[in-house]
Amino acid sequence: MQKVMLNNDWRFGTWDDSCRTVYDATLSPVRLPHTVKEVPLHNADPSMYAGEFVYQRRLNVHKEEGMSFILHVDGAAHQAQVYLNGALLGSHHCGYTAFAIDLTKALKDGDNLLTIRLDTREDPSIPPFGFVIDYLCYGGLYRDVWLEICPLSHVQDAFILADMYRHLRVELTYAGTGTQPLSLAVMDPQTNQCLALHKDDTGAAIQEFNVPDAQLWSPDHPKLYTLKVMYGEDVRTYIFGFRSIRLGACSDNVNDDWIYINEERVFLRGLNRHQSYPYVGYAMPSSMQEEDARILKEELHVNTVRTSHYPQSQYFIDACDRLGLLVFTEIPGWQHIGNQSWKQTAMTNTEEMVKQYRNHPSIILWGVRINESQDDDDFYAVTNRIAHSLDPSRPTSGVRYLQNSHLLEDVYAFNDFSYNGTGKGALSKKEVTKEEAPLLISECNGHMFPTKSWDDALHRQEHALRHARVLDAAMKDHTHIGCIAWCMFDYATHKDFGSGDRICYHGVLDSFRNPKLAAAVYASQQEEEPVLEISSSMNIGDYPAGYIGDFYAFTNADEVKLYRNDDFVKSFYPDPSAGLKHPPIRIDDTIGHLLEEKEGMDPSVAKDVVACLLAFQKYGMDRLPLSIKAKAAKLMAVNHMTMKEAARLYGIYAGGWGSDAIIWRFDAIRNGKVVKQVKKGPGHQLHLEVTCSSSHLIEGDTYDVSALRIQIKDEYGTVASYCQLPVTVTVVNPNVLEVIGPSTFTAEGGMCGSYLKTTGVSGSTAVIVRASGLEPVTVNMEVTKEN
Repeated sequence: MQKVMLNNDWRFGTWDDSCRTVYDATLSPVRLPHTVKEVPLHNADPSMYAGEFVYQRRLNVHKEEGMSFILHVDGAAHQAQVYLNGALLGSHHCGYTAFAIDLTKALKDGDNLLTIRLDTREDPSIPPFGFVIDYLCYGGLYRDVWLEICPLSHVQDAFILADMYRHLRVELTYAGTGTQPLSLAVMDPQTNQCLALHKDDTGAAIQEFNVPDAQLWSPDHPKLYTLKVMYGEDVRTYIFGFRSIRLGACSDNVNDDWIYINEERVFLRGLNRHQSYPYVGYAMPSSMQEEDARILKEELHVNTVRTSHYPQSQYFIDACDRLGLLVFTEIPGWQHIGNQSWKQTAMTNTEEMVKQYRNHPSIILWGVRINESQDDDDFYAVTNRIAHSLDPSRPTSGVRYLQNSHLLEDVYAFNDFSYNGTGKGALSKKEVTKEEAPLLISECNGHMFPTKSWDDALHRQEHALRHARVLDAAMKDHTHIGCIAWCMFDYATHKDFGSGDRICYHGVLDSFRNPKLAAAVYASQQEEEPVLEISSSMNIGDYPAGYIGDFYAFTNADEVKLYRNDDFVKSFYPDPSAGLKHPPIRIDDTIGHLLEEKEGMDPSVAKDVVACLLAFQKYGMDRLPLSIKAKAAKLMAVNHMTMKEAARLYGIYAGGWGSDAIIWRFDAIRNGKVVKQVKKGPGHQLHLEVTCSSSHLIEGDTYDVSALRIQIKDEYGTVASYCQLPVTVTVVNPNVLEVIGPSTFTAEGGMCGSYLKTTGVSGSTAVIVRASGLEPVTVNMEVTKEN
């Protein structure tokens, strides 16, 4: 099989009936992935990209006898009609699954005209449309288009069932007539070693054999193999992994639910992900899809992602396979269930989803319900049956907001938005369902506490703590198999949702994938690299009455030591009763041992003085608790402390007014060693910090993109959350790279971003990021062309 990519050389414009038969050279030249309309970061609206559009290109083919020519469209939002030389060959009615059309009979030897008519409007006759939707459904040919050239007798599909016992079962679907010799080879892509070779001259549809030397695929060791299928002259390769999934309880506690990967229990700790990006919506190439998977696994350190609320790019799932990131994917939809025709389309979507994604070892759950829809047993019995019949190796689920919903799937997935800042973080299993099936929190937080990167410090801290509390509750009660929070990053939405600018500020990252404080909750739940984030800037102007109060260290350390101007204050430790492996560490004392060290106080006296000073901070002199008044009276009567002395101590150790600038230092300690250090102080020297996803871009089957994540920080490394400076990105050699979206924009919460896109030309260039009054940052970029 030959795969010919068709991402380049397209013409794009508004649909006209003449486009069926006439190549219009006046249309705009575009490359795929493509969005029909770039939209602004804020206040985007579906009307901006809604309409009927045309994509045209010439298709020059040497048509050989005995060969098939099959067109593959990996993503066309939302309804597509495919014409070849004026003839309508097929249509597809889903923007989130791929489709294929056989061009063989209509194809001419030589030049052909390929035309795709694309309707991007929200048509209520197909999912996910019909009512309101909490995300924008951008339009365009936003994934790859390619041509498959293969013998008439060929393999149409191969479903690979590879379990933890190294047993391989391959279910083959053939096209054409006659029987060809069949060979299956299991190859290690890293060494090119053949682990097993299986032959069958009968070409049976089911082939089974063992691969005893294979390594297992798991989240910690995501070993992948290539299955090379040789059927006569047709040769194809498939990536897969050996692994098994099981739902069950620990043998000593039937109420202790777990999901098992290769008989090792796993708690699904993750985030939901939309597939959208600023300006271009869904239209991003493989590099950006892979970058999102990398951020989830290597920066946020989650082990699971839910592809809300539709199947997502194969490149994204490929990256999840390579990284060991577990995936819960689902059919398109949001709350609404339409008529019988609408349901039939959803059933087709279910079949397409399972067939197109079932060889990915990272996918562990099929979502076969419309997200947050009402019960519809007849409908969901069918979608559940489709998934199980096409793939008996994986459990099914379906996301609901209903308690005691009817359960036809294997896992009860529940959007638990019960936590409002008080009480317990999550409902128990018996409060959600009477079913014996495992319970998964598929969403939490999100709209319950939207948080912008420029919100005040207490708001950002509470946002992070809510994520920690729900995750902690889910892990602690052992009746949940996981908690997948809402959501990875902020995203554009419809008028019915989001803030006044039509952005849902629900993410632990902003739209450009810059981290908010809540990101540290997830990043700290691992052992590979040290994490230490402090929830306060230690600036009293951020807080009512100047009282900072309790703040938190989000860390995977055993201990956090606090220093004031290099004088040791106190050590703080995680709560040993927490469900989280690394819960936030509360810091509730910024005086600690300073009175003993600096004032020579007796420890018992210092303890009472500290309690009084902290209470003065918190309550003021007029609202002191009786216990504090009693301590103060004792200090004055027994220890002869005067009001003047108390005021002096308060000014130095609590108020800090008029003293030299205080630099707070936090040391994260693991196994007795300092593994990370953070300083906080009254910063005034701001600088730009630019993170580039890749400085080497490759022009291959289409353009490549690099993401710039831009932050404004002070000299201590703290993001300047109230800094709203204009930022400009300049490409020195615009022949090589161009900026997606505006080149000048505003930092929001001290953070922003940009995307750089190759133009088809190889070469080098510098990219300069500037902000008013700050030293510019230069990023050197290289673009090369693949043959």
